[in-house]
Amino acid sequence: MSSSSDAPIFDPFALAFGTHEPGDGQRWSTWGAITPSERGPRPYPDWVVTSAAAFDTELGIVKTGKEADVFLIERAVPGGQAVVLAAKRYRGPETSDFHRSSRYTEGRGMRNTRDSRAVARGSSYGRSVSAIRWAYAEFEALRTLYARGLPVPYPVQVNGSELLMEFIGDGQTAAPRLAAQRGTASELYPLYAQVVEIMRGLARAGVAHGDLSPYNLLVHHGRVVVIDLPQLVEVVSNPDGMDMLYRDCVNVCTWFSRQGLGCDPDAVFAELVAEMF
Repeated sequence: MSSSSDAPIFDPFALAFGTHEPGDGQRWSTWGAITPSERGPRPYPDWVVTSAAAFDTELGIVKTGKEADVFLIERAVPGGQAVVLAAKRYRGPETSDFHRSSRYTEGRGMRNTRDSRAVARGSSYGRSVSAIRWAYAEFEALRTLYARGLPVPYPVQVNGSELLMEFIGDGQTAAPRLAAQRGTASELYPLYAQVVEIMRGLARAGVAHGDLSPYNLLVHHGRVVVIDLPQLVEVVSNPDGMDMLYRDCVNVCTWFSRQGLGCDPDAVFAELVAEMF
């Protein structure tokens, strides 16, 4: 009889790699191909799949936009842990439109002067740089805000122009936008209070969303979650920062006022500026 030291060692990763290969619409998980700085903040939530034996499976598209599309993928170990993620993929130079970026990125530096010149010229290479730059900008924004306790999707990882993050929804159905909510003023007030608190949290961090509206605020089981953050504006360093902060206030208050809930954008703006300074 063989001793216990002679017994074969069970290696689940070797087993998975040896018996499974990616099929149509699948790839090996990209988690192992990125650096720690390209992963979400620790401690990782329990649902994050970090196994090298996991597959990423395409499930379909959630939303299309001028600059990026959002897909659903399932990251799963065959026969083991699985999670559905949102994959936001910024478009390449042939299809994307980054015409807004110069206004939103005022006050931000770019170390590589060649990249900076290419972005300024709007060349094909420069637009590719912009796609990657915006993916990383949104990833860093999510990391920062998540660490501060704001209700944003957990950023799982960024890899090139693809950002993987927590999917806000049930099963494969995305949570509805605030714009889809209806109700009386008293029913909508808890949502309004959450949105203002989100804006306060951004102000305390010295930033504004820059494009806040009922269309990038999700309502998931009564909890408001803010999304679409690549253009997060540093209010003090950006010459248009105060204007964009005020515009966020106007967008939010206009929608709630139309639903019958009184909201004064000037009062909200004054409160946020006080929080900031």
